[in-house]
Amino acid sequence: MRVLRQIWSVLKKAGTEFIEDNGMKLSASLSYYTIFSLGPILIIIISLAGIYWGRDAVQGRIYDEINGLVGNSAALQIQDIIKNIEKSQLGASGAVIGFIVLLVGATGVFTEIQDSINYIWSIRSKPKKGLLKLLLNRLISFSLIVSVGFLLMVSLILNALLELLHDRLEIYFNDVSVYLFQGLNFMLIYVVIACLFAIIFKVLPDASIRWRDAFVGAAFTAVLFLVGKSLISVYVTNSSIGVTYGTAASIVILLLWIYYTSIILFYGAEFTKVYTVNYGAGIKPDKTAVFIIKQETREVPGDQRINVLH
Repeated sequence: MRVLRQIWSVLKKAGTEFIEDNGMKLSASLSYYTIFSLGPILIIIISLAGIYWGRDAVQGRIYDEINGLVGNSAALQIQDIIKNIEKSQLGASGAVIGFIVLLVGATGVFTEIQDSINYIWSIRSKPKKGLLKLLLNRLISFSLIVSVGFLLMVSLILNALLELLHDRLEIYFNDVSVYLFQGLNFMLIYVVIACLFAIIFKVLPDASIRWRDAFVGAAFTAVLFLVGKSLISVYVTNSSIGVTYGTAASIVILLLWIYYTSIILFYGAEFTKVYTVNYGAGIKPDKTAVFIIKQETREVPGDQRINVLH
């Protein structure tokens, strides 16, 4: 009972702080950034993972995953975005300019996540760090994209091994092998998503947090993500979004999924903060950051007083 009370206390506190930190507004802002960054991010991930696994295989796997998340129409929309971006990079000069645009666009969403989690964790980068800090943030963001590509590559390899295992077991245990494969595949997806959230919580913010605490928060966030994935899939299947929004339905569905994912990410960040502060090693700002105090007051700062003439 004590453990359940502690879990409920952390969940409740995280929810309260999510509301106080305007988590819904932060999620809406991130959704806007993500829509414009999604194409560049996927192109870079496909290129990186495709070096080992093959571009077509990686692109097909990503399309299947997106199709499972947001439906066929939204997946086709994303596929068209990727094709149009690739077409615009024909030629040497176009490729160079296109790569720079891709890099800036892809890393922009991670910079937005960094700023939002910094605010949630009451941390802010020290002012006057200038260009060096900006370049460092972009480098960290790009390293995260590389990490996503690596995780995708690992998941592809493991999935291929699971399919091989499934084919072998199916010869001897036809019914059992199906359930075993589904269970192992679900665990694989869960571990990959949890690792991604852990990397985000550990690497992106201008803060120091133990890997153990980051993984606790990431494990919880991954559960919410997978539950929400199923709920959104049911909602999209049984709703009348296609009738209401017509040709724009695919974009609306994509935005809905990104918005929900953003809410889960930031609530997970709140959960990680509350858990780490109360039961972990705490969160400390890096050398390039400081703690901030989020406080409301009715007093007017001295340098902002307005003289009213009577």
